Amino acid sequence: MKFDVKTDQERQVIDITDQVAELVKPGARVVSVFVAHTTCAVTTADLDPGTDLDLLDAVWEMIPKLKYRHPHNPAHVPAHLASSIIGPNVTVPVKDGQLVLGTWQRIILVELDGPRNRQLVITPL
Repeated sequence: MKFDVKTDQERQVIDITDQVAELVKPGARVVSVFVAHTTCAVTTADLDPGTDLDLLDAVWEMIPKLKYRHPHNPAHVPAHLASSIIGPNVTVPVKDGQLVLGTWQRIILVELDGPRNRQLVITPL
């Protein structure tokens, strides 16, 4: 199953928990969420006000300021690296048809090179 997310900023965090929950099939034990792009990522996070920006700032600070050799566009390399650090997928347990998440835990898409249209692949297992 797939769904699209349209981002509207260069870097942003978007809560996709509800969209994923709607796609959980009866009998599923886990759900895999995969983003089919190399300049955004998927993970879980607490979304108290400001924590989205803290996550973006922290990840961006991990990326070294180097002379990159990416043949297409060296300016995209930091987004590619940040995406690799966070990762393109997350797996969440399912119990009785419901996502098993911590009290404040949400599934998020992390845009690192927007705005763009992003495609997510959801696989209930």
